[in-house]
Amino acid sequence: MIGLIADTHGLVRPSVFDALAGVELILHAGDVGAGVLDELRTIAPVKAVYGNTDAPGDPELSESIEMRHQGIRIHVSHGHELGSPTPVKLLEKYDADVIVYGHTHRQLVVKTDERWTVNPGAAGPRRFKIQPSVARMTIRGKNVLIEIVELAT
Repeated sequence: MIGLIADTHGLVRPSVFDALAGVELILHAGDVGAGVLDELRTIAPVKAVYGNTDAPGDPELSESIEMRHQGIRIHVSHGHELGSPTPVKLLEKYDADVIVYGHTHRQLVVKTDERWTVNPGAAGPRRFKIQPSVARMTIRGKNVLIEIVELAT
């Protein structure tokens, strides 16, 4: 299982530890903030991209992540590179089976023609009256299961 998180903006809520317990990897889709990656590494290894509020020169953050997990191609970026990211824009730009992004702070899971776009929501400071959340992704063969997990505020 892979944990998906975005838009922490320097805050790791205590409920993140329960929500992501047991994952083998955490993918962070940007707007990370200071100290967040070290806290998340106590749960599992972390790969992260920078968002529009992160310093692009941070050696711990990539512009994007392109990886395979159990044969499924995964792309991670913050989404701000597309202005206002939407599933349609993301699917046109990136040729992955699962596209993980952040930026909008709105949780979203959309399946289109056997491809997924996933925004785990914002896990950090609450903004826009949206419930903070993360996601868990399970891959079994060619089957992908994505579950949004709301976080206690």
